[in-house]
Amino acid sequence: MMERNYYEIDETMAKQAQSMWSFSDYVMGSKTEEYRKLVDEAYHLADEVANKKPERAEEAYILVDRYAKKLANNLNASSRMELMCPSVMLVGAAKFPVQKKEKQNKARERNQEEYEKIQNYLNKIKDLLYKEEKILIGDKDVISKLQKRLDSLLQQQEKMKEVNAYYRKQKTLHGCPNLTKEEIESLQLEMQDPSRYTEKPYLSWQLTENGQKIRKTRKRLASLKAAKEKESSEQETNYFKVVENTERMRLQLFFDEKPEIKIRELVKQRGFRWSPKNQCWQRQLTNNARYALQSLIETLDRMVEEQKKI
Repeated sequence: MMERNYYEIDETMAKQAQSMWSFSDYVMGSKTEEYRKLVDEAYHLADEVANKKPERAEEAYILVDRYAKKLANNLNASSRMELMCPSVMLVGAAKFPVQKKEKQNKARERNQEEYEKIQNYLNKIKDLLYKEEKILIGDKDVISKLQKRLDSLLQQQEKMKEVNAYYRKQKTLHGCPNLTKEEIESLQLEMQDPSRYTEKPYLSWQLTENGQKIRKTRKRLASLKAAKEKESSEQETNYFKVVENTERMRLQLFFDEKPEIKIRELVKQRGFRWSPKNQCWQRQLTNNARYALQSLIETLDRMVEEQKKI
């Protein structure tokens, strides 16, 4: 696991800040302890990512470091803001600087908004942990990504079956070789839920849902492999050149010159988008894209026939 990195919390300023609004003594190091506890929770999430999805570990730890740095800045800024104006309880109503307090409150609001934005780093790490990575058909390594997902789903299916079998035989999860200590504790908590209709560690719907993902991923993988095995092809139409680009998994339309706006609208309506990089109109290479292409050509043919009648 990654070595934890913390940023400095200004304890002297934190102590001065508390003296501006409280008669109680400040415990030196308490702000740093609060900060490190929050950062440790973020590192715990990143460690889970590294354990379950090692290919996303670097991304997770980069997010934690940004979180730790921005959080330290935010907490130090909070202390500075408390120094802007003392509490009315300390200076009395007669000498209370109302305008300074208004500026302080506005600064507090901005700092709170910034704090809430910083929490998004935690949400991003959770997304890495819990959300499946979106695999796009045009990804260069789409086949290997799908194969990794399929392998992971198959491993999870076997794991759930083996854990359930272990529990049926042993009537406990302790000592289960398929689970970590943390996983055992988590499953035990779930099994204590009074709404559960069975004591099985993994419920039937979990196995069914994972099985459906396996079948869907297998089907998608087989379809893409078959498409990738075909060579890219080209054909000329009366209006543009059509390229079935199997390397990029794109159906591409190349016009000799920029088409008029009416034709561009027809192309867009059928899901094609302009690619500045490839200098063509394109969409994902699927059967639906081929149907859309045929519809476009038929529409253009009708427009030509109508023009001839005029």
